[in-house]
Amino acid sequence: MVAGGGIIGAACARSAARRGLRVMVCDPGPLPGAASPASAGMLAAQIEPDDDAMLALAVLARDLYGPLASELREATGIDIGLWRAGILSVAFDETRADELQAGVARQRQAGLRCDWLSPGEVRQGWPGVAPECIGALFAPEDGALDPDALHRALLADAVLHGAERRPERVTALRRDGARVTGVATAAGDIPAAHVVLAAGAWSPQIAGLPNDLAVDPVRGQMASLPWPGGAPRAVVFDRHSYALARGDEAIVGSTMEHVGFDASVTEDGLARLRLAAHRLLPWLADRPFTRSWAGLRPIAPDGRPSVGPDASLQGLWYATGHGRQGILLAALTGEIIGALLMGEPTQIDWTPMRPRT
Repeated sequence: MVAGGGIIGAACARSAARRGLRVMVCDPGPLPGAASPASAGMLAAQIEPDDDAMLALAVLARDLYGPLASELREATGIDIGLWRAGILSVAFDETRADELQAGVARQRQAGLRCDWLSPGEVRQGWPGVAPECIGALFAPEDGALDPDALHRALLADAVLHGAERRPERVTALRRDGARVTGVATAAGDIPAAHVVLAAGAWSPQIAGLPNDLAVDPVRGQMASLPWPGGAPRAVVFDRHSYALARGDEAIVGSTMEHVGFDASVTEDGLARLRLAAHRLLPWLADRPFTRSWAGLRPIAPDGRPSVGPDASLQGLWYATGHGRQGILLAALTGEIIGALLMGEPTQIDWTPMRPRT
C-alpha cells in the first residue's frame, strides 16, 4: 500500500510493482497546493544540496534518470523530456562568488564535473544573464525534465506491472500492536502488510503514526511567461530563485514561505518572482506572466527527506519530506523503498535520508 500518488508515491509504486509485489496506490488526485504538479522539474543535483552527504545522493539520483527515461519511453510511450545540458548558478556579489568558488573546489575534490566561469564566459554562453553577474558555478551534467510527464509515466508503468489505483485519501493507519495491518479511508479500511507513507506535506496528518513526523508545508509560488523565440534553452539559478525554459515557456520560481496549508498566489509573491526574473534574465522582465501557481513542499527542519522503515512500527515505511528536491530524488527513493520492501541489499548508503522519528 502506497499512501499518496504524487511523484514520490508513483516512483515507490513502480519500483515495488516491478519487483513483483502486489501494490495499491491510494490517492484522491492532486490536493490544492500538491507539490508534484507545481514542480519546475529541475535536476539540480550540484546546485541545491548544502551538505556533502546529500550531494553524493543527489548526484546518484540525477544519474538514474538517463536509463529511466529510456525505460519509461519504451514501456509507456511517454517522453519525460529529460534535458542534461547543465545549470548555471550565478553570483552578483563577492560573498556569493566566494561561496560558489568554494563549492566548485569541493565538488571537484569529490570527483564531480564542475566549473567556475568568469563574467566573460557567462556572457558568451548565456547572453541573457544580467550584466551585473561577476561569475558563476556551472554544473554541466545537471538539467531538467517535464514533471507532469514523469508522473504520468511512473504511474502508467506501475499499472502495467500490476499496481492498482484507488481514488481515496488515507486518513489513518490500522495496526495490531507493533505491526501495521492496513489503512483507513473514507470508503473504509484497506488491509495491507506494508504501508509506504508518501503523502508529502499531508503525511503528518495521517492518524496513528507511532511518532510525530517533523514535516512542514513550505509554500513555493511560481509563474510562467513566454520564453523568447530562438533563445537557447537554459536553467539559471540564484540562491533560491531560478528561471528555466520548458518548451516555449520560462518558468520562474520560487518563494519559500511558512504559511501552513495556504496554497494561494499573492501579489507580494508575484512581485518577488518578477524581481527574480529581472535579476536573472533581464530580457524576461517586461514580458507578462501567463499563469501562476503555488505548491506546498514537504520540508523537515534539517532539510533532509525521511526514507526507510519506522523504528518501532513494523510494516511502516517513510518516503516523504523531500522539499524542493522531490523530482530529483524520486527515482532514487523508489529504488531504495522497492529494495527494502523485498529485503534486497540497496548498494546505496542512504543513511542521510533515514527517518529521524
